[in-house]
Amino acid sequence: MEIVFIPSPGMGHLISTVNMAKLILQGDHRFSIFIIIINSPMSFSTVNSFIDSQKRDNQYPTRLIFHTLPPLLNPPEPPSPTFFQTFRDLQKPLVKQAIEERIQEGSPKLSGFILDMFCTDMIDIADQFQVPSYVFFTSGANLLNVLFHFQSLADDEGVDLSAEFDDPNTEFAISGFVNPLKEKYLPAVLVDKELGSAMLIKHAKGLRKSKGILINTFVELETIGTDALFDLVAKGSIPPVYPVGPILELGKNSTSGSHQDYMSMMKWLDDQPCSSVVFLCFGSMGSFDADQVKEIANGLEKSGCRFLWSLRKPPPEGKFAKPSEDGTFEDALPEGFMDRTAERGKIIGWAPQVSILEHFAIGGFVSHCGWNSTLESMWFGVPMATWPLYAEQQLNAFSLVKELGLAVEIRMDYRRDFRSNKANFQVTAEEIEYGVRKLMCMDDGARNRASEIRRKSRKALEDGGSSHKSLRRFIEHVLSNVG
Repeated sequence: MEIVFIPSPGMGHLISTVNMAKLILQGDHRFSIFIIIINSPMSFSTVNSFIDSQKRDNQYPTRLIFHTLPPLLNPPEPPSPTFFQTFRDLQKPLVKQAIEERIQEGSPKLSGFILDMFCTDMIDIADQFQVPSYVFFTSGANLLNVLFHFQSLADDEGVDLSAEFDDPNTEFAISGFVNPLKEKYLPAVLVDKELGSAMLIKHAKGLRKSKGILINTFVELETIGTDALFDLVAKGSIPPVYPVGPILELGKNSTSGSHQDYMSMMKWLDDQPCSSVVFLCFGSMGSFDADQVKEIANGLEKSGCRFLWSLRKPPPEGKFAKPSEDGTFEDALPEGFMDRTAERGKIIGWAPQVSILEHFAIGGFVSHCGWNSTLESMWFGVPMATWPLYAEQQLNAFSLVKELGLAVEIRMDYRRDFRSNKANFQVTAEEIEYGVRKLMCMDDGARNRASEIRRKSRKALEDGGSSHKSLRRFIEHVLSNVG
């Protein structure tokens, strides 16, 4: 039996999807998986490099098949508000054609689609092949509860969401959260009155139409959030939910950066005391302008803490692109900073995040709070300080600080517009100094909580663990729905 996976463009979603696929293959030898790669112009070379490495190291050469769609002849231009929706719509005929050709080649019986959380508009393709659709939700239960809450307000209660979102400090009571959630911590696209809220509500409807939702979380991390979802399942409001995480890429790090730079960095870490270094890294899209870089540098210098800082040069102003993968942004640093901090700090460009987080010298992680990075930090038991940038990262920061008590706040409401790359405000050196000191001087109770969630994250994936049992239930559900 074969399952078609359709991940959303972009490395974060793709890596999680490939690892989800491997879990299913490990869980039942009867399945094969056909992954359709939708390549975005923004991540073309990175995605192709990742897929090539997966093909070289494929443990399941006859059961895990990658198919990259051809590039669009006239792709839409980012960062227009309609870019992502238009881009997916243009891919749909290519997706259907790829599956038809796969069937004609004599592939195993098609048993279903597993769609990325942002590809629910492809459920109609699965319907045409008369197979069920499932969704892989690459974020946490916190975001899923938020989406269902606002979709229900809009569709069941007729609430005009554009009128709801008019004050950043407006509070919402949402199932799955202990504390009221302020508008300023919601995903920016949800409160986008032009287009965003309608787009996310559409995806939430698609989630309800699916036959099941796999979530990259585990019940021991988001107990209240997953319980709220299970309640909705029991009421018949949403399809079955399967927390199967943490799904992580813990093998080889990306090949970005030179081997010499990597060895130099690791040698520097080896020379530092245990749990003494704060690591600053802001994800694949994370960068700051020169003024903000100076504030970070001044904050780190005043903190007196040892640090490892992934500092990358931002794209040209107004351009929607990833930061430079080569070198750093050292020309933005205050004069003399490198000399004054040479004994206790190191600046790098690209960061092999997994290798760094698992190193004994790391005692704290200043993070953008992307969900993959959050789960990696939990896996290695590294306490976090929150500095979100895009997407649902403000929501993740709120959850980590206010709901779970697993992070300290630098800011929870910092936000960069992905189109202009401009921030809503500047974080001061004083805020950064205070946050870093608080992170690195955490009491034993806070560090024990991080160690406990490390243990629970690993136990969840073991035989008999919560996520392992959840995956078994999902596989049985898929088998029972095969026609």
